[in-house]
Amino acid sequence: MPRAGDIFTVTLKPSHLGWGTYRYTDTRDPIYGEGYIKIPRRYAERFGIFNDNHPTANPRYRCVAVNGRYSGILLAQGCSCAGDVYAKQFAEEGNLKGIGNWYRSVGAQEGGEVRVTFTSPNSLEIEYLG
Repeated sequence: MPRAGDIFTVTLKPSHLGWGTYRYTDTRDPIYGEGYIKIPRRYAERFGIFNDNHPTANPRYRCVAVNGRYSGILLAQGCSCAGDVYAKQFAEEGNLKGIGNWYRSVGAQEGGEVRVTFTSPNSLEIEYLG
C-alpha cells in the first residue's frame, strides 16, 4: 500500500493520451477522449499498487490535480498477465474519459511527463510537468 510521499513520474506516449483510439486490438469500436496514467511495474511492486485481483486491496484512490481541472476517484486497474495482482494503469472509475479530459485541460502532449504523488494510502495528486 502506498505511503504519503511516494512519488513516480511517467513520460506520456500516444496510447496514454488516446487510449480509446490508439489500440492494438479490435475488441471494441474506437472511443475518442479516453486516457490513462501508466503505473510502471517497478513502482506498482515497490509501493504496493494493486488491482482488484488482490483479495484485500482497495484499488480506489481519491485524486486531485495540481494543475488543470480534475478531481475524482481513480481505479488502479489492468495487469500484465491474467490474474496478476499489480495494477498497470490509473483511470477514472466509471469514466474512461476522465483522465483524457484532464490531459486536454493541461495541454498534455506526447513526451510530456505526469508526476503522481501519494498523499495517503488511498489518495494522490497528479501533476502535468510538460
